[in-house]
Amino acid sequence: EVQLVEFGGGLVQLGGFLRLSCAASGFTFSRYVMSWVCQAPGKVLEWVSTISGGDGTTTYTNSVKGRFTISRDNTKNTLYLQMNSLKSEDTAVYYCAKPKAMYSYCSNIGCYDYRGQGTQVTVSS
Repeated sequence: EVQLVEFGGGLVQLGGFLRLSCAASGFTFSRYVMSWVCQAPGKVLEWVSTISGGDGTTTYTNSVKGRFTISRDNTKNTLYLQMNSLKSEDTAVYYCAKPKAMYSYCSNIGCYDYRGQGTQVTVSS
């Protein structure tokens, strides 16, 4: 059974930082591209960032480029998202997401078949 468990969210001041983690189990984590997606209040799920399974190739949505860094530790089956210079518009529930296809670099939420319960990130001004 695929399980994704996110943690590390919280309340942070404008300009602050957080590091999100996602513990994965139930599938061969190292073989899968993995992503972070988020859902802000009143909005739909949106793709944030993706990282390859092995070579560390990363992609980001434009609004977080230069501020967020996605990474992974395949020995620990864990995905990370370092969030710096946080803005109020970053307030959202953040989920790690597993794609249906192992090598899928996809910003379409429909590409993902599993995500965790999410972790709330709230940026206060």
